[in-house]
Amino acid sequence: MASGVPILGEAGVGYALPRGYDLPPLMFTEEEIEALVLGARAVRSWGDPSLARAADDALAKIENALPERLRHLVPESALFALGFHVPQQVRAGLGELRAAIRDRLKVRMAYAGGSGERSQRTVWPLGLFYWGTRWSLGAWCELRQDFRNFRLDRVSSLELLEDRYPVVAGRTVSDLMRHYRETSRDEERGPGAAGSSRPGGSD
Repeated sequence: MASGVPILGEAGVGYALPRGYDLPPLMFTEEEIEALVLGARAVRSWGDPSLARAADDALAKIENALPERLRHLVPESALFALGFHVPQQVRAGLGELRAAIRDRLKVRMAYAGGSGERSQRTVWPLGLFYWGTRWSLGAWCELRQDFRNFRLDRVSSLELLEDRYPVVAGRTVSDLMRHYRETSRDEERGPGAAGSSRPGGSD
């Protein structure tokens, strides 16, 4: 109350803020609301069904928590993320891969390379990446003994194994991101750069 917040209180009853009063440090700005709406809509359009439901639930909670004067910004936001270009079969496997990443479970999958050659891979899934038109899995590949970037539209089957992969220095998601940055810098320097390759060593 000394800082100007209009707290209502009564002995033996409790304390409350007047309806419609915003705590400035805690309330979203209009641009923050738009960012949250766009992010949730992107997840709803590009993620798997479980993640899409979670995005809808999060938006509903945000809308309910907003004061009346800001609540209209959620349904009326003109920022959209359309997902008709993401094949349904690609989205279907995202939930399993998210679970594998959370629980550090190895994954066995049938994969077709860029030239059509097929192989069975056992990988340590580290991160999922959306590239605007497709999803890929960044992982440590036991066959190649290196990081690889697998396009999910080229995965014909996948199985979560019971084996958990260990946390090994040089094979973590931070190492994967460092590898991405280094290979990207090599590509920018040109084909003669040492170690130049496609990001993540795509197969």
